[in-house]
Amino acid sequence: MVGGGQGAFIGEVHRLAARLDNKLELVCGAFSRDAENSKLTGQQLGLDPSRVYKDFDAMMKAEAALSEDQRMDFVSIVTPNHVHYPVAKAALENGFHVLSDKPATKDLEEVQALRALAKQTGLKYALTHTYLGYPLVRSARELIQSGALGSIRKVFVEYIQGWLATDVQNKQAEWRTDPAKSGKSGCMGDIGTHAHNLAEYVTGKRMTHVAADLNIFAPGRLLDDDGSVLFRMEDGIKGVLSASQICVGCENGLTLRVYGETGGLSWAQENPNRMMRTYLDRPAEILTSAQSYLSEDVQSMYRTPAGHPEGYLEAFANIYLEFSRAISSGGSLSASMDSAVRGMSFIEALIESQKHNSAWTEVLQ
Repeated sequence: MVGGGQGAFIGEVHRLAARLDNKLELVCGAFSRDAENSKLTGQQLGLDPSRVYKDFDAMMKAEAALSEDQRMDFVSIVTPNHVHYPVAKAALENGFHVLSDKPATKDLEEVQALRALAKQTGLKYALTHTYLGYPLVRSARELIQSGALGSIRKVFVEYIQGWLATDVQNKQAEWRTDPAKSGKSGCMGDIGTHAHNLAEYVTGKRMTHVAADLNIFAPGRLLDDDGSVLFRMEDGIKGVLSASQICVGCENGLTLRVYGETGGLSWAQENPNRMMRTYLDRPAEILTSAQSYLSEDVQSMYRTPAGHPEGYLEAFANIYLEFSRAISSGGSLSASMDSAVRGMSFIEALIESQKHNSAWTEVLQ
């Protein structure tokens, strides 16, 4: 692991998720730019002190020098955005697979370079788009791909939070609102990319054009903290994406609604074990988790019986489980390198649209 030292939020979430199925073991790390912080983190995690490194470059070189049965298998990157690219590049160059927090890099140029390097090395690369790990999200994708909703017409996706409604002073807010660390976008780069990814994954279609209205509401803030986007997808699908971090009282409101010719689906991350399915000619259905009417693949993602709520950590664990399977047996990845490139292309298109008075802008593939 790179990042996730003392004072970091997401590192421990990654570690809990990775441990959940007893298939992965954290063996080494460079947890902080502060060597003492990294050392303390390693001690608390019970790691061999010789495998707690001062920086990620030292880790890559030392691990690559170990025998194949001793060295790490892949690197988990849990740092602010500006560190994603150099760590992923170093990992791929030294022969290690990469599982990275999103967005993949600070800009499109960096992620395109990563894609070329991953292709050259043949190594696995994926993003932790956590919400793709929810089983009912996978079920929604299956239903749409089976034609159960008819041809898709309309998509509404939003990710609404309120934690940055004021000038928050903490470690999490500091880097997310700093262009040098976050990149060109704040809110859209942080949570808008999740909404974009969810819409593309469930429909199986790519966004092709966007018209964006990005806003800064908190005085003195340098990056967007709110935005609304009209979008077009392949096959004539139209949609609306909203992302905001200034909606007072909202916690983690990621929701998705998809409508086709003959039916619709509605799912919300804050109540992830229920999904509504609507029809033209009969009452709506509520699909719930871990039921026998779900596909075997979806049922395999649950760890508890029906009626026992599963949530964020379990979804995160499914991302780790999927990645470990991809390494060991060549399985597919829900958020692969292509997803990483499209996520950065989405951000670039939003910025370009905003510069031209919300004009329709192509999302480069």
